[in-house]
Amino acid sequence: MKISLGNGLSFLAISTLLVGCQATDLSEEKNLENETSQETTDKRVEKSEHGHNHSHDEKKDNIYAGYFKDSQVQHRALSDWDGDWQSVYPYLEDGSLDEVFTHKAEHEGKKSAEDYKEYYRVGYQTDVDRIVIKEDTITFYRGEKEVKGQYIYDGYEILTYEAGNKGVRYIFKLKEETQGLPQYVQFSDHIISPKESDHYHLYWGNDRQTLLEEVNNWPTFFPSGMSGHDISHDMISH
Repeated sequence: MKISLGNGLSFLAISTLLVGCQATDLSEEKNLENETSQETTDKRVEKSEHGHNHSHDEKKDNIYAGYFKDSQVQHRALSDWDGDWQSVYPYLEDGSLDEVFTHKAEHEGKKSAEDYKEYYRVGYQTDVDRIVIKEDTITFYRGEKEVKGQYIYDGYEILTYEAGNKGVRYIFKLKEETQGLPQYVQFSDHIISPKESDHYHLYWGNDRQTLLEEVNNWPTFFPSGMSGHDISHDMISH
C-alpha cells in the first residue's frame, strides 16, 4: 500500500471546520475502495463485499470508481459530513440488512448470505451508535453517553493498493485533548472533492498511520432519519 499526503495544507486555515471494496479476502479498505471500482461498472463506490455498490460515472458527483488521477483529489471541509448519523450495525444485528446479503449472494455468488453477514458483522461492528457533526464539532454517542470535541483538518491521504485501485481518506485531528475522544478521525465516502456526503465509513483512534492501515473494521453511518428498511434498499439499489 503506497500512501501519499495531499498537498496544500494551507487549506488547514480554511478548514478549521472541521465521523467500514476488491479482491476477495483482501482488506475491506480495499473492498471499500473497490466497491466502486468493479461494482461501479454494474451500478453506483470503494467492488467487493461492501454493503452497497455505486455505479456513477467516475467524474459524476465527485464520486470515484477506485481509479482516478491524484490531481483530481481536492481538500474538503468537515461541513461535507454535517448532520445526524446512525450506525448501520444495529440493523445488521436485528436482521434488517439480511435482504442485502441475500441479494449479494444471489448476484455475486462468491459467498452465501450468511457468510456475507458474518463478513459485514466484523466490518460494521462499533459501540458508537450515533454521530452528530456540526460546524467544527463531532459528538460521539454510545447509548445515552455522549462526548464531543472540536476537530481541525489534517489533510487527506491517497491509498494505492496492490490491485491498482485507489482510495482517499480525509483526516481530522482533535483540536484539544479531550477524555474519551479519539485523536484522529478519517472519513472514506467514495468522494474525492467537495460534496455533501450521503453515508460514510469512519476510522478513529490515536495513531494517524495505524488508522491508515486499518482495513478490517469500517463502521458505516447513514442519516439518522433513515429506517433499517430504507438503508437496506439504498444499499441494494446502489
